[in-house]
Amino acid sequence: MAGKEPLVYIDGEFRSKGNAKVSVYDHGLLYGDGVFEGIRCYNGIVFRLREHIDRFYEGLKVTRINVPYNKEDMVNAVVETVKRNSYTDAYIRLIVTRGRGNLGLDPRSCARPSIIIMAEPVAPAHGKEAREKGVTAIISGYRRDMVDGTTHELKSLNYIQSVLAKFQAIDAGADEVLMLDHRGMVSEFHGSNVFMVKRGVVNTPTSAAGILHGITRMRVLKLAEELGHEVHERDITPYELLTSDEVFLTGTMAEVVPVVRMNGVAIGDGVPGPMTKEIIIAFQRTTRNPKEGVPIDQVVPLQTRTGK
Repeated sequence: MAGKEPLVYIDGEFRSKGNAKVSVYDHGLLYGDGVFEGIRCYNGIVFRLREHIDRFYEGLKVTRINVPYNKEDMVNAVVETVKRNSYTDAYIRLIVTRGRGNLGLDPRSCARPSIIIMAEPVAPAHGKEAREKGVTAIISGYRRDMVDGTTHELKSLNYIQSVLAKFQAIDAGADEVLMLDHRGMVSEFHGSNVFMVKRGVVNTPTSAAGILHGITRMRVLKLAEELGHEVHERDITPYELLTSDEVFLTGTMAEVVPVVRMNGVAIGDGVPGPMTKEIIIAFQRTTRNPKEGVPIDQVVPLQTRTGK
């Protein structure tokens, strides 16, 4: 694949990356009106693909975007995109926008949604060194939106709050930035979920804190239980986090990463803790298990809607 542009799936056709375009009148661009998923393929296994697709269709339901594909169609389209690019390891971005419409908010002007799937080889967000040494973080001055409105439970195309929060981390010289909810309780990192270990118990915020229902988060919760650890989903205060024994983040792009310092305060001993290390090793093993995802060689190739 050296020197060859990746192929991008757009509405039933595969186009080279340089020619993969949508209209400037697409409401995904004009208003952030759409939903997306970040998915990973490991060694020919699209990790937790069906769980990602389930969450994706929940987002489509809430935003009232009607796609002509059923879930199995979408699974096939994702797998076919990976196969067309001859990848066995890749980061996949699945996007559905409201589609092309008028210069106005009324979604009824959009005749049909756009379905876009990209796949490229992408290393974990913070790299191997971060897994071994950990990352630093600050607490953002921005608060996650309340769950009755533009909640981050919906993985929409509008991530401006997370982008602005990332600037706070950059300005502070930190790797990551933690978001609080409207009550001041711990919510999540700007693009990943948060876990805290205190006195041998694994804790993570509940959905009431306006978190994304992370696919990696769900698997790590189960993984911690499988490893014999006590696990709680509960409210967490910033003070509890700063005085905890271990903190780590989880996400499709990041995988599992220790957080060793926050707001200048060392977490535990200031190095990745034993439980975090154990979960990292177990998670890496999980990503290579064919039962944890959809093997790309076991899916019937998708017949594209255009017949091409």
